[in-house]
This record gives sequence, structure tokens and C-alpha cells, in this order.
Amino acid sequence: MAKIIDGKKISDDIKETVKQEVLALNSKGILVGLAVVIVGDNQASRVYVNSKKKACETLGIHSTEYALKAETSQAELLELVDELNNNPDINGILVQLPLPSHIDEKKIIESISPIKDVDAFHAANVGKIMIGDYDFLPCTPAGCMELIRSTGVNISGKTCVVVGRSNIVGKPMAMLLLHESGTVTICHSRTTNLTEMCKTADILVAAVGKAKIITAEMVKEGAIVIDVGMNRDENGKLCGDVDFDEVSKVAGYITPVPGGVGPMTIATLMKNTVIAAKMQESMK
Repeated sequence: MAKIIDGKKISDDIKETVKQEVLALNSKGILVGLAVVIVGDNQASRVYVNSKKKACETLGIHSTEYALKAETSQAELLELVDELNNNPDINGILVQLPLPSHIDEKKIIESISPIKDVDAFHAANVGKIMIGDYDFLPCTPAGCMELIRSTGVNISGKTCVVVGRSNIVGKPMAMLLLHESGTVTICHSRTTNLTEMCKTADILVAAVGKAKIITAEMVKEGAIVIDVGMNRDENGKLCGDVDFDEVSKVAGYITPVPGGVGPMTIATLMKNTVIAAKMQESMK
């Protein structure tokens, strides 16, 4: 049976470090501020935003929420982002995705100042990740890397397979594994031999958004399996992209859903907000 990687515990350790850093900044008269913008009433987005606000409160980060109506125009949202870019009390700006269909997500992301882009979605930050000289890392891939490191397994030289090619998880995840000298393959919906590709992986990251798409027959014995998915199964129960019950009989290490990647994403966001505050203070 696989060892379960406890994302909750690892994230708590990161948050404790962040809390101490916030206290140290506060002692110098520096407050840390995060602005969270949510447009419309997407239920999943509301859950995420509430989790982020709660984490800020626990760690001493000042959190400001801007809850906008679904019919908010793109121009109005851009105006708000511009205000936040120029607000010295705000160190990090997070615009919760997805946005309503009439708003161009790319334009909104590109309007956020790169030094306040704590999601690391701006093209400038993506480029820095590509070359390995970055200020922030995207929250979910960075969290996944911490979970992999917690196993004690050295990534260097390992065969790594990422299932999913999104800009938010799949692509940056592949880059981070590559920076640690993993041999990386990205699989996606057009991959014709998905089972065979996954079976080669010493480290398998599933980030495709389809319930239990990764089955036991696709997993190499002893592999590290990181499940980024957050889905509902046929009974309405929360589950990941990995068939946990069956895969855990084959894998060496596995993350559960919930309690695996999710808590790490929020912990990394808090860490990025503190990094942003320090960067901006040093630029004064």
C-alpha cells in the first residue's frame, strides 16, 4: 500500500513559517495586504475565496475582498485592477478565475502588475519560470513540488509524466520538474498511448479534471502519484483524477483528495504574498 502524502500537515508547516515572517515584517511597521477579486456567483470560486480569506486571517495578512456582480464590465474590472496596482497597501492581487464569458481573462491577467501577481499567471512571470529565474511560482505546481520533495525521493534523473497541459498547472508543473533535472513528458487529450506513457512514470502528476481517469493499470509500481484533480464521482462524492482506492495499492506515495494538493495551493499563495511584500519594500 502507498504511503499517503499529508498535504494538510505540510501546508501547516509552510503557513507557520509565513506567519513568523508576517510578524517579523509587522515589527518593522510593514503590513502585508492581499486583494481578492471575485466576479459573479460561481459556487466553487466562492469556496476558494473564503478559504483564502480564512488563511489570511490566521496568518496576519490583511485581506480585502472585492465581490463584483456578474454583469460587471471588462472596463470596470480593468479600472479596479489599475487602482489596486497603484495602492501601496496591497502587495498581492488575485482575480479569481473563471471570469464571466464577456470578460477576456488574458487581458485581466496581463493588467495585473507582475510584482503583485501572486498567482504567477502574468506573461512576465511565466517567462521567468521558463528560464528558472523567478520571483513567484504558480501556487498549485509549487505546492505539488513540495509534496514530491516531502517523500525524500530525488527528482533528478527520474521519469516524470504530467497529464494535463493547462497554463495554470500542467505547463508550469512540467517546467518545475525539468528545473530539478527530471525527464519530463506532458500528456493530454490527444495523447494516443496514455496508459503506456503513464506507466513509465516514477513521478506522475494528474491535472486533467476528469474523475478517476488514472487507474491502477496506468501506474508503475512504487511511483509517486500527485492528484491535482477536484471532481465529483457518480455518487456526488469529492474525488480526484486518480482512482485512489485502486492506485494506492500500486503506488509508493499518493496524495488524497481532499487533503493533498488543495491545502498546498493556499499555503503557497500566502507565501507568495509575503514574497511580494518584501520585494515591494526593497524597491522603495
